[in-house]
Amino acid sequence: MSPAMTETDIVIVGAGSAGCTLAARLSEDPNLQVTLIEAGTPSSYPWLNIPIGYFKTVGNPAHDWRFETQPETGMADRRLPWPRGKGLGGSSLINGMLYLRGHAQDYEGWQALGNPGWSWSDVLPYFQRAMGTRQTTTGDDQDGPLWVSELPRDPLSDAFIAAAGQCGIAPIEDFNGGDNTGAAYFRMNTRHGQRMSTERAYLRRAMQRPNLQVISGAQITRILMQGHRAHGVAWVQNGQNHQLQAKHEVVLCAGAIQSPQLLQLSGIGPAELLQQHQISPAIDLPGVGENLQDHLQVRPSFRCQGVETLNDVANSRWRSARDFLRYQLTRTGPLATGVYRAGAFLSLDNAAQTHWPNVQIHFGLVSFDRPHQPPHPFPGITLSACILRPESRGRIQICSADPLASPAIQANYLSAESDQRLAVKMVRKMREIASQGPLSRTILQEHEPGASCQSDAQILNWVRRRAGSIFHPVGTCAMGPATDPMAVVDARLRVHGVQGLRVVDGSVMPRIVSGNTNAPIIMVAEKAADLIREDLRV
Repeated sequence: MSPAMTETDIVIVGAGSAGCTLAARLSEDPNLQVTLIEAGTPSSYPWLNIPIGYFKTVGNPAHDWRFETQPETGMADRRLPWPRGKGLGGSSLINGMLYLRGHAQDYEGWQALGNPGWSWSDVLPYFQRAMGTRQTTTGDDQDGPLWVSELPRDPLSDAFIAAAGQCGIAPIEDFNGGDNTGAAYFRMNTRHGQRMSTERAYLRRAMQRPNLQVISGAQITRILMQGHRAHGVAWVQNGQNHQLQAKHEVVLCAGAIQSPQLLQLSGIGPAELLQQHQISPAIDLPGVGENLQDHLQVRPSFRCQGVETLNDVANSRWRSARDFLRYQLTRTGPLATGVYRAGAFLSLDNAAQTHWPNVQIHFGLVSFDRPHQPPHPFPGITLSACILRPESRGRIQICSADPLASPAIQANYLSAESDQRLAVKMVRKMREIASQGPLSRTILQEHEPGASCQSDAQILNWVRRRAGSIFHPVGTCAMGPATDPMAVVDARLRVHGVQGLRVVDGSVMPRIVSGNTNAPIIMVAEKAADLIREDLRV
């Protein structure tokens, strides 16, 4: 951005999965000046492009905001890590890259809550547009910006799918057709063995356009307000304060943690909270920061025999060298894929909605005591399950008026008794799958929680001590009609009671989707680009 530039048409805050997508789509109009502002900085760190590289990037302060929750009462008073990507691409730089759209009923539910235009038939074209007009999900004939690749088959993942089938979870071809019930291989956002972040998919080419300006290393401190209208943003960069006016709109794409934080810092949120921190309320919106939802991940692990897992690769210099060389030469092998290659969607304790799964299982070719710690010194696998539509709700709240201070994250995991019951059922189901012949013949013993953990109380206690986030926070700027007192944005993603301000990221989801969240967030941004263009023409 030129130092003399003081006004732009649209300011986009945050260059994550939504921000990169939205900036690229809006800047397709050469008459629209778009400015994208990101706190992180561009990086040439090689592990950002290698699919398995999230073990090197998650927790790295150069690429991860390294948020953590407050002590969680339902999780043995532990503070749980909440990685969030930092840099062009946001969390798509450090996530697991699984491409999952969710279930058709998720979006029918959004519409039923008073959000016209968000049914499955409404959103499906935007999932498809991201991948191109040829409507394929794999292969070199994709012509959209976002690439999705098949994962190579392997004996252990085949065994998991076969074992799931013996437990009543039938194999399916693809999780992304609207009904994800069944077991299959995942598909990943990679291309030719490299991570397909939204920076690489959308932003890189768009940055060549003269009407798109990208400002990096700049942390937004507040939205500039004139009465009930947003007219720009303020940010700090290299210790210097800056401001930029927005002729048309300010769009927050800062994610489920930082979008509500910025609204609260700017006087938009629960009046009582704002006054507590000496912030003058501009708009009393009690739902800002509320309705926080996340997928809680429960991870039984198993010690194997007679097979090679990623544990063996990580713990062997020659195996590591072998696979690194293979990747360098061919862009294939373990480094070109993720930890979780296959999975399943199923219903437990959900008899009335058997075709709308409430549990997702990830099958991983690795085992560890804690995520992002070294794998166990023996061959191991993990069956990881998450509660897809938790009843528990949390919140995001600023702790002070300091814009550089992290907000308080209170997830309230397992605060709902229904979530506690489902967590126990998930462990029992994963044990059932692991006991089937296709898998059991390779398993020496259950490593965790272990054979002594059998009663519901024992299992729940283990879950409280060992489960963690799978890093899908959403819902904190929920979409809903003006008649809903807790809604933050309307169905066109405009902030209630404020002109010239939208939110476009996972925070607008009124209910979490039944699967990983990255693809739906990209879809939201694809749709938002059309909404903004339509409104500008009025």
